[in-house]
Amino acid sequence: MSTALSIPSAASTQLHTARPSFVGIVRGELFKISRQITTWIFAVLLLGAICLPYLVDSASGRLKEQIATNPSNALYSLLGADMLVLKVFGGAFLIITTARLIGMEYSGGTIRVLLSRGVGRLQLLFGKLTALAIVALGVVIMTLVVDGLLAVVSLLFAVGNIDLLTKTATSTFWQDSGTYLLLALLSIGVSILMATALTVVGRSLAFGMSASMLWYPADNFGMIFLNLAYLLTKSDFWRLVSGDLLGPNLNAMAAAILPERAGQAGRVNFATPLVPVDGGHTLLVTGIFAVIFAATAIVLTARRDIKE
Repeated sequence: MSTALSIPSAASTQLHTARPSFVGIVRGELFKISRQITTWIFAVLLLGAICLPYLVDSASGRLKEQIATNPSNALYSLLGADMLVLKVFGGAFLIITTARLIGMEYSGGTIRVLLSRGVGRLQLLFGKLTALAIVALGVVIMTLVVDGLLAVVSLLFAVGNIDLLTKTATSTFWQDSGTYLLLALLSIGVSILMATALTVVGRSLAFGMSASMLWYPADNFGMIFLNLAYLLTKSDFWRLVSGDLLGPNLNAMAAAILPERAGQAGRVNFATPLVPVDGGHTLLVTGIFAVIFAATAIVLTARRDIKE
């Protein structure tokens, strides 16, 4: 009796040992995001949120009145509204996108399939974060372009010219705008890391989305209870605790860092710490939270067993 030996060809061996490239992983994650219907639904809602302040100002005539009384304040008011929408609604869009992109692998059980095909755990995590960074950059660019177009249309409708942008907007204004944009990018970045960490901790799409979307509202409403605790106990401990929460520090960051001339843009719209904070403090707290979120996601992804 003769035995036939099967010798694998070089092509099949190469195919078996091949590992997915990082670029390929990022492309795959971008493909997933683009094929999710919720991505486009929330993108349309974000677009509506961008347009809303301009529609309100145009309908009420407030923009025309501001330009007539104080053009500089009108300019910084537009800047503040634009950046607020970017941070709040753009941040919410990216939080939901992040929780879905990471949580769907756990809830759908596809993470075991991906890892079994040679994708490293951290390679997959960093690929997702890179894809999310690209999406975030696209959201920022889209927001700035739409804001620019809406500003031009609104000014033409209100006063018949765009002198507010061409003459009133000095180099100092554009410098302040660049600073505020960097602060908005910082807020968006830490929001993505927050959603990543919470979703990795919960290993569930439902948990990741719920916990991520409740984080900032809980921070803001928490100021009410901390203030009540201070009024009841007269202990400064509760006020000091408020200075270490992420949401209130992000709310106070623009007003603390932007110069006094940009006060109209940096006006506070949400809860802030119960103790005075400066720009350095808000940046430090944000940086600490960013490191904690990143470390949590990386350590748990690398060391915890995959049971899904």
